[in-house]
Amino acid sequence: MTAITTMHSDELRDRTDEGGLGTLRTERGNLPLERIDAHATITGLVARTVLTEDFCNPYDVALEATYVFPLPDRAAVTGLRMEADGRTIEAELRERAEARATYDAALAAGQRASIAEEERPDVFTLRVGNLMPGERVTVRLTMVGPLPYEDGEATYRLPLVVAPRYIPGKLLLGWGVGDGVEPDTDAVPDASRITPPILLPGFPNPIRLGIRADVDPGGLTLHGIRSSLHAISSSAEGRVTSVAIEPGERVDRDFVLRLAYGEKEATASALTVEPDDSDASQGTFELTVLPPVDAAAPRPRDVVLVLDRSGSMSGWKMVAARRAAARIVDTLTDADRFAVLTFDSVVEHPNDLPAALVDGTDRNRFRAVEHLAGVTARGGTEMLAPLREATTMLAAKPAADSGAESAAEADHERDRVLVLVTDGQVGNEDQILSELTGALAGVRVHTVGIDRAVNAGFLGRLAAVGGGRCELVESEDRLDEALDRIHRRIGTPLLTNLTLSADGLTLVDGTTSPARMPDAFVGVPLVIRGRYSSSAPGAAARLQGTTAAGEPWQLTVPAVTAASGLLAPVWARGHLRDLEDRYAAGTGNPHELESQIVAVSLRNKVLCRFTALVAVDSRVVADGGPAHRVIQPVELPSGWDVDQFSGLALAPMAQSAAHWMVQESESSAPMPPAGMRLSARPGGSAGAFGPARRGRQSGRAKRHVGLGRDLMAEARVQLADEARLLRAAGTPTRTQRLAILADLATRLDALVHHLAPAVDDTVLAPLRELVTALAACEGPTPPPDPDLDVLWQRAIDVIDAFTGTPPTGAPTRQTFWKRPG
Repeated sequence: MTAITTMHSDELRDRTDEGGLGTLRTERGNLPLERIDAHATITGLVARTVLTEDFCNPYDVALEATYVFPLPDRAAVTGLRMEADGRTIEAELRERAEARATYDAALAAGQRASIAEEERPDVFTLRVGNLMPGERVTVRLTMVGPLPYEDGEATYRLPLVVAPRYIPGKLLLGWGVGDGVEPDTDAVPDASRITPPILLPGFPNPIRLGIRADVDPGGLTLHGIRSSLHAISSSAEGRVTSVAIEPGERVDRDFVLRLAYGEKEATASALTVEPDDSDASQGTFELTVLPPVDAAAPRPRDVVLVLDRSGSMSGWKMVAARRAAARIVDTLTDADRFAVLTFDSVVEHPNDLPAALVDGTDRNRFRAVEHLAGVTARGGTEMLAPLREATTMLAAKPAADSGAESAAEADHERDRVLVLVTDGQVGNEDQILSELTGALAGVRVHTVGIDRAVNAGFLGRLAAVGGGRCELVESEDRLDEALDRIHRRIGTPLLTNLTLSADGLTLVDGTTSPARMPDAFVGVPLVIRGRYSSSAPGAAARLQGTTAAGEPWQLTVPAVTAASGLLAPVWARGHLRDLEDRYAAGTGNPHELESQIVAVSLRNKVLCRFTALVAVDSRVVADGGPAHRVIQPVELPSGWDVDQFSGLALAPMAQSAAHWMVQESESSAPMPPAGMRLSARPGGSAGAFGPARRGRQSGRAKRHVGLGRDLMAEARVQLADEARLLRAAGTPTRTQRLAILADLATRLDALVHHLAPAVDDTVLAPLRELVTALAACEGPTPPPDPDLDVLWQRAIDVIDAFTGTPPTGAPTRQTFWKRPG
């Protein structure tokens, strides 16, 4: 829902007197997002959440605000509602291209509109357009999702910030597909859609945060509620307990609520069927089984431990990761084989141990733990190479064990396990899944996510593909508890080779979620959802498998009918994730998979990667599209140390952004996390935003320019890159040309200020004049098209003269990369 409230005239004057179009700061700030409020209603093991986001337009022209934000990766986004001046508009779920076209057409016609899109299973983009000066806007998203339940405890996790992600790959020239701070690459072609700018440290808290959860245990008994990252207050009325965070919290870490229900009271097994409203003969089922606790002796294991030591793992995360990895190594026995890989932009192995599986002897384990103790955070997150090496190790056939008749028999008797310890902050999730899906057949993958703003979506996807578990550690206080769970999961599962059948219930092939039938572990309920096409009285599901001792196991569970309306969207979300992972992995016909994903999304009214929620107000409120666009900067996640990122730090707000620059290097130095760049706007001061809007600064190595370096040489490298990008732009539209030249002005202005103390002013005069001319591109009266063509060529000529590049005439015309929609 979008509610719009007009400010009083004196309130509007306070916002516009100090800064208008083209500035980054006003006395009260000009960040469009003012408030985030979440209200969760938790019933048993299911949560409904309404996420409210308040925006305000502090400018004197119509505004489009863009916000990149996270949501729980298991939650199904089922609606967006917009309310403007007493009118209510329910968003429609459409194919993504159609929704974008509808949104853009509405803005061009002067109508208010909003659109929500999924970038990753847990990263979304919201755009709200044609917000008039002084208006406040409220957007509400509704979602429903299951709560993970392990060892008698359910977890409600609400992510609040999209952390910077490492973006590998070669730069794609031209206009990016989004408004983020990182350019698109061949490995992450949508990097510019998942890298919002970073708010400068020390900036006053720009967002009011409120979170409330009403907990009804349903048929379970609630023993306690705890929050690991936020202080909470609580009250009780009847069987409902309400908790809320204390005021003044920043939006810089996940909200994690743990509900102790007690495993003794958990249902051992249950089969719930929910008929469709349109056709009662078909519907959705959910089978929940708590496996038996009697376990046989574990089989020997081949375990490869992969530890992320990249720059984003600095601080407490690196300490926790080392402890977790060392504890995992300590659980191995002489019967096991193992390998340890640590990685950033390179892969390393323990000294005196080969780059292969070795026996889990005391001597080998000591060497591995000794290596782990010396690991520090550094470099980039090149995750694909170590995972590829790990799967190759696990695929190798071992020699026959003593008493085994053959190597094949020995291989069959060993569990193959891959454990990844990381914060998961990478942008190339689809590339990793595509490369590894086939290699993970027969390998169980457990992921350990360590961060206060962890990339839970990716780690959960990888664990699901590998049939393992995903454990998230958000603080040092919870590390020991999490490690106990991790160690149990790495052990031999209680039940394997599980298959599902039914009596009196016709299951629809290909709809079971998760797609790969998981194994069953101690303390972890096995939850399987799917669709049925017909049912009969006395229907039941039958689950069959093999125990750890190699004996057959079977369980029959009778069906119980429900009418909560929750099963279908929860199943649809899980099924869509499975289909999207198949699409990313390249398994199957991509066109057929895309059509299937869209059909499931639209039929069940659940947002996915290929659809979008769009709401349009029929009233015309503006003269054409918005004159100003802003992408909301996000907080740096709590616990992150920006000084670790390849030597790049964020300046305090009082320091001019002109002391920072970006350059391209042919070296293999790793790229720092996304969003760690600053720029100054002409006529304004350095402010809250990291980059200028739609800035396109490129380069795999980005670093602070030290005072002892050759500043002119560094400047020429950067400007040569700017000229190259202008020549490669092709044939942009007028709006795109204005944005490109206005952003160029911000970078040139920063560079001139940086060079001024050490370079003669006569050398810089042409650049200063060019900055002044380019600044008009974002002013109220931009130059007409003929003058714009001249200005474009002038920018190339001035830059060429500064760098000493011979003039080449008009820009080279190439295919221009346009923003989708």
